[in-house]
Amino acid sequence: MQGYKVWVFALALFLIGGALFLYKWRELGYPLLPEEETSIWTVEATIQFDAGEKSMPVKATLHIPGLTPGFAILDENFVSRGFGFTTRYVTGGRQVQWAIRRAKGPQTLYYRAVVYKDPTQFENDTTPPFPPLPVLSEPLDTALQQLVAQVRDQSADPASFTVELLKRLADSGGDQNVGLLLAGESDPTSRARAAVTVLAAAQIPARLMRGISLVDRERQARVVPWLEVHDGDRWLYFDPATGAQGLPEKFLTWWRGEESLYTLDGGGETEIRFSVQRNEADPVLVAERRAQTVQSRIADFSLFSLPIQTQAVYAVLLMIPLGALAVVILRNIVGITTFGTFMPVLVALAFRETQVLAGVILFSLVVSIGLLFRFFMENLRLLLVPRLASVLIIVVMLMALISIVANQLGLDMGLSVGLFPMVILTMTIERMSIVWEERGPAEAIQQGVGSLIVAAICFSVMDINLLKHLFFVFPELLLWVLAICLLLGRYSGYRLLELVRFKSLAALMR
Repeated sequence: MQGYKVWVFALALFLIGGALFLYKWRELGYPLLPEEETSIWTVEATIQFDAGEKSMPVKATLHIPGLTPGFAILDENFVSRGFGFTTRYVTGGRQVQWAIRRAKGPQTLYYRAVVYKDPTQFENDTTPPFPPLPVLSEPLDTALQQLVAQVRDQSADPASFTVELLKRLADSGGDQNVGLLLAGESDPTSRARAAVTVLAAAQIPARLMRGISLVDRERQARVVPWLEVHDGDRWLYFDPATGAQGLPEKFLTWWRGEESLYTLDGGGETEIRFSVQRNEADPVLVAERRAQTVQSRIADFSLFSLPIQTQAVYAVLLMIPLGALAVVILRNIVGITTFGTFMPVLVALAFRETQVLAGVILFSLVVSIGLLFRFFMENLRLLLVPRLASVLIIVVMLMALISIVANQLGLDMGLSVGLFPMVILTMTIERMSIVWEERGPAEAIQQGVGSLIVAAICFSVMDINLLKHLFFVFPELLLWVLAICLLLGRYSGYRLLELVRFKSLAALMR
């Protein structure tokens, strides 16, 4: 019955830890790899105009990204000298409005947005109403009705209707009805406007969309038109120039509708430019921003919210349970004997600065010399606490002496001996002397060597960069470590070294 409870508890820990891990990784985008980076794009719109020689009120509006399928805004800035600004939602998305009471001479306004790819950003799923029927004068209305009838006969649904329509609009010279509707214009924006009119006559919701193609290097960007069509379930995207369906991989939606990109009251000679630059960013920052966007409290309880110094401390502490798991496996499954249960883990922490080889040499040197002093004090017949205090004092003196001698010899290795835990060294010396007296030197040396082997293995596990990254970014993985320890706590079978030890006996019993 107790074993059943352990399995249920361990399964619950696995599920809870796994659910938190998958949510942070898949939904929020926390990185799995320590060197992983996220691509971000800085998009800048620059408006330049001349307010004239006399001071006068100026008001400028600019459409800015709002709902951007496939992308999310990490940060945005509005830069202007002396202008006040406000943002608001409008029919086509969002607008920023700059205003100033008095302005004269050349003026420059900047809008800068930092965006990143976010697959969770989708188009609004609300089904739009059927568009009103367009009212055109003759002969445009007749041409419109004939074109709708022809395209409908050669299509089966809104998607195929749009593809056939755009194909006809691209070949305006071969169809008089298309030529009338385009009125001599053949650029992609004019085709998209004509397509919206024809689709409205066919009672298919559609709208003109403009956006910017994000490039991988800094350069001048241009606004390109796109066509959005609703098929009754979702919005579909079409290139009015080619009729191809779907959005480009790096296409940032800027605004929708027939409204102008910007308006200016009180100035003239306006010029607007767009530029795009790609950079790399820490994916943790992007994940935290995404958590704020979806109003998740995960980021508030993240270790990244702690001060930098505290984060450095926990980056070490979070690896101790992993070292403890390694000790459990090596002791209970493999069968390596050590001095103490978690002494190898603490020694492994010291190996982080000394490295394994230097750490093993220094540890063996201090313990060996300390053991000689411990055997000498055995003849003095001291009580336990004074004896431990005396060994501790000797250990400190030995560490200082080794550091001084190593410094005189120019050996940097010896300077790291001060990183060893003094109390652990003291208890190791005491425990080793007792085992030496009770079970003989062979057993004491075996446990000492076993302790060093386990410490080296623990250090190797705790020093893996991938594990350090995963346990710091996803500390809920400690629940998995806890579950494994609980399951190993129910193991009562043979250890691997015992199978080797009793191999000959097992052969005789057969």
